Amino acid sequence: MSLLLTFPGQGAQRAGMLHTLPEHPLISETLAQASEVLQQPVLELDSEQALHSTRAVQLCLLIAGVAMARLLLSAGVPATMVAGFSIGAWPAAVVAGVVDFAAALRLVALRGELMQAAFPSGYGMLAIQGLRQPQLEALLLELHQPAAPLYLANLNSDTQFVIAGEQGALARLNTAAHAAGAQACHRLAMSVPSHCPLLQAAAEQLRQAMQHIVLQAPRLLYLSSSRARVLFTAAQIADDLAMNMARQVRWGDSMRHAWERGIRTAWEMPPGQVLTGLTRPVFIDGHVLAVDGQAWQRLVLSAN
Repeated sequence: MSLLLTFPGQGAQRAGMLHTLPEHPLISETLAQASEVLQQPVLELDSEQALHSTRAVQLCLLIAGVAMARLLLSAGVPATMVAGFSIGAWPAAVVAGVVDFAAALRLVALRGELMQAAFPSGYGMLAIQGLRQPQLEALLLELHQPAAPLYLANLNSDTQFVIAGEQGALARLNTAAHAAGAQACHRLAMSVPSHCPLLQAAAEQLRQAMQHIVLQAPRLLYLSSSRARVLFTAAQIADDLAMNMARQVRWGDSMRHAWERGIRTAWEMPPGQVLTGLTRPVFIDGHVLAVDGQAWQRLVLSAN
C-alpha cells in the first residue's frame, strides 16, 4: 500500500478533540509526555474556552496528530509519506522522525504565541468557493489597500481558496465575491491572517528559535504543502516548518505531486475531515478517508 498520512491545520479543531482519541497505552503515553513537557495538563487545552487561544489550538492539533499516527504505525500501518496543512506540518515532521516530539511541543507553543501576538484582533481568513484563481486575483487587486490588506493564502483546489487579511477588507471581498458568482464564502475559525507576508516577522522569530534544535533527515517522505514537493534534507524541512506560516498553502498541487509519486491512499489524522474533502478530487481513482471516528483496529486490518 502506498499510504500518505495527512495532518490538518487550524480550523479543523473542535472541543474535546483530545478526549475522543482512542483509549490505548500509546495515546495515554503521548498525552502524558506532552503534559510533562508543557508543564500543564494537556487535556485542559481542548475545552471550548481554551480553544479560543491560537496556542492551544496548535498544540492540540500537534498532539492529536502525533498520538494517532504513533498508534497506527506501531500497529503496522505501512505509511510511506506524510503531509501537513500549515501547523499540520509539525506533527508530520515528528512522525517522519525529523524533529523530536518534545522540541516540537515547545516550538509549536511559541509558534502559536508569536502568531497571536502579531495580530491579536482585527484580522482573519475568508474561504471562497466557486471562483477561479484569475477571477479572485482580480478582486484582490481591486480591494487590497495598505491599511486594509488582502492576500491569497490557501490554494486548496481549482475553485476553493482562502484569503487572509483585515476584517473590513474581508467583508468587502465577501460581497464582491458573491457578486462575481462565488458559490459560498465563510470566515474561518481563526483570527490570525496566516500564510501571507503579514506573518513574515513572526516566522523569522520562529526560525531564530529553531537554531539550536537538531533536526534529522526524514525516515518517511516529507511532502511540503507550501512547496508542493517532497523535501529530503533536515535543512529544507527546518525552513519549511519555520516559514510556512508566512507562505501560501498549495494543497491541491501537493496532492497532485503525491499522486504523481505513486501514492494511492490518503488517511487524515484527527480531528475532522477537511483534508479528506480537499484530497478526494485529486485521488479520484484512489482511496481517501478520515481516521477520526473510525475503529483503529479495522483500519490496521485494511492496511495489511
